[in-house]
Amino acid sequence: MPVKNESVVIKKYANRRLYNTGTSTYVTLEDLAQMVKGGEEFTVQDAKTGEDITHSVLTQIIFELENKEGQSMLPIPFLRQLISYYGDQMQMVVPSFLEQSMIAFSKEQERLREQITAALGNGPIDMMSMKDPMKALEEQTRRNLQMFQNAMRMFTPFGVPATNDEQEEEKIASPPEKSDELSELRNQISAMQRKIDEIDNG
Repeated sequence: MPVKNESVVIKKYANRRLYNTGTSTYVTLEDLAQMVKGGEEFTVQDAKTGEDITHSVLTQIIFELENKEGQSMLPIPFLRQLISYYGDQMQMVVPSFLEQSMIAFSKEQERLREQITAALGNGPIDMMSMKDPMKALEEQTRRNLQMFQNAMRMFTPFGVPATNDEQEEEKIASPPEKSDELSELRNQISAMQRKIDEIDNG
């Protein structure tokens, strides 16, 4: 048995079968999804070439889950927007933003779970009692979107300033106690831009 948190190697064969070298058993994409949910680390390698194909397999897992009835999480507008960034200058910024957004959301999820559990209890759903946790989730999402819009604005050609409405929305979406999050994101993007400039000038 592999040590806890030790990355297990999953080998993928030409016949698409997946072999868990840690347990010496064949597994399915569903098994890998459960491993992810359980916090188990693993990498997937092509059994013939040894190439790391973890990314493509995880993407395949998401595809399978998205196609299960009632399990879809990625809204169409999000998918359209994501597709539009491929090949765009923003492509290199999006992964970092999505990663930071998910980290922030993960930090909030336990508190949200507790609120939702407390609201639902063991009885029927009370929509009024669900109001506060849902509001908190919507607020977190809104803050993430606002941070992303601000980041996109930094890369707008000729430094086009934000409109009065956008400036007012930014003030509302980024109160003093949350300004550090936006500053950190801006610093990260600025650092990335400097690296791009260094490469271009190199």
